[in-house]
Amino acid sequence: MRILFLADTHLGLDMPERPRVRKRRRGPDFFSNFDRALIPALRGEVDLVVHGGDVFYRSRVRQEIVLAALARLRAVTDAGVPVVVVPGNHERSQIPCPLLWDNPMVHVFDTARSYRFRFDGGTICMSGFPYVRRGLRSDFRRIVEKTGWRDEPADMRILCIHHIVEGARVGPADYQFLGGKDVIAARDLPADFAGIFSGHIHRYQILSTDRTGRRLNAPVFYPGSTERTSFAEEQETKGYLLLSIRPTADGVGTIENCEFAELPARPMVTIRLENGNPGRGALLESLRRRIAEIPADSVVRVCSDLDDTRFARQPLTTGLIRSIAPDTMTVEYRPAEVEPTSVG
Repeated sequence: MRILFLADTHLGLDMPERPRVRKRRRGPDFFSNFDRALIPALRGEVDLVVHGGDVFYRSRVRQEIVLAALARLRAVTDAGVPVVVVPGNHERSQIPCPLLWDNPMVHVFDTARSYRFRFDGGTICMSGFPYVRRGLRSDFRRIVEKTGWRDEPADMRILCIHHIVEGARVGPADYQFLGGKDVIAARDLPADFAGIFSGHIHRYQILSTDRTGRRLNAPVFYPGSTERTSFAEEQETKGYLLLSIRPTADGVGTIENCEFAELPARPMVTIRLENGNPGRGALLESLRRRIAEIPADSVVRVCSDLDDTRFARQPLTTGLIRSIAPDTMTVEYRPAEVEPTSVG
């Protein structure tokens, strides 16, 4: 059978109800890539869609945003494809507006549980649980058992989570998680599943060995986010996964093929202004030139190390910089800062 796996769509980000500033916002980018990722399901090219968590960018979003997301999932289920959803940390481990999620073909891991699906290729058991906010490392094995997977006979099994597994890497510095109370130990991964599907890490990666090179009991698949959520991800390719799984005699199944499908993402560009720059006029001319050199649809961050007293009468502002850039750009102005990690 074929599975489409996506995660960290963060719908609703940069979509304020009453915007105070007129600018190109990024909210439509997230919905556009959500639409693109679901195309194989709408075409009938997959048997199941799995969302690995953080459907929305926060736990409280406007009802119209929830309805817009549900309309897209309704189109998928109307095409005969069931959907499985893991509530993530941005949703505070539960889906917003739960009364709206009345579609019998959308299955939410609102608690540790298992769902079983029968297809032409056999029966698959999808087990999972919502994001656990504290101390998962010590409790992981117990929570997996609470899904009741042992009571569900199946030909194939997948575990769905929204967590960090030891060995995952994030950020421009390629930081690797090797421990911590909320990091799942590689040795604790169960061997009773063909694979572990996880959201939360925004960089696409597949973990197959631990830090010593020993093969994991089950591979861990991170599709990454479907859109760049911060400048920590400006060099990352975004997309989703298409996987093929077949039954095995032991009822675990095996994943035969995994394809990363790339999604378009607007370029993210950082422009740094330093104290060595000349006066205000020359500085603005230099800024105009640098903006003209980058793609017109870029998401631009202008970071400043300038001594603000140099421009006390006519300070640099976000509005001023936006007036220099084309309307097709998304522009923000801020002091230089430490890059965040790309964990959702």
